[in-house]
Order: sequence, then C-alpha cells, then structure tokens
Amino acid sequence: MIKLKRAYESPAQQDGLRVLVDGLWPRGIKKEDAAIDHWLREIAPSAALRKWFGHDPEKWQTFCDRYAAELETKPDAVNFLRERSRDATLTLVFAARDTEHNNAVALKRYLESR
Repeated sequence: MIKLKRAYESPAQQDGLRVLVDGLWPRGIKKEDAAIDHWLREIAPSAALRKWFGHDPEKWQTFCDRYAAELETKPDAVNFLRERSRDATLTLVFAARDTEHNNAVALKRYLESR
C-alpha cells in the first residue's frame, strides 16, 4: 500500500516506511523531527522539470508525462519503492502545499500503474 503525506503533518504509526521523495529538504523541519526513514533524492524530478512545472495545474498532465520519462531512467530507485510497497505500507513524504499536483502524487500513480 502506498500513501501520501506532507512533511509538515505529524508522523503516525500507520505511515509505515516514510520516504521523502523531494530533491530539497522541507523548509523549517529539523531532520530529527521529520521521522523520515529514507530520503530518496534521486527519485525527485529534475530541477529543470520542477522549475518548469511550478505546481501549475494547467501543466499537470505534461508534468506527469515528463516525470514518468525521467523515472524510466531511474530503475534502482523505482524498484526500491516498489519492493517496499509490496509487503508493507509505504508513505511518500513531500513538502508541496498543493496536495493534488505534486511529484509524490505523480510518483504514486506511476508506481501503481506499472
């Protein structure tokens, strides 16, 4: 099972393995308070793609397509997440304010569709 959670929400027992999937550490959160089990920076969208997208809902589908193409070049990171989600709860942790249009949502869709 794959869940999503903002880094600014309190960690919970039900989160299972918590993996930060952003390339940048969330602002204002101490590493010791975040309860992050893994920071998988390499799974984040490229800086160029992230900047181009800018969390603009009008660009959402194109962002998802471009991000999926980037994920195809990162099989080790993708397989790490797939394996962890098979037998236990995996929570993809992200910092974005927009909870519907962000890389964690796109990543979850990608993992569940393949």
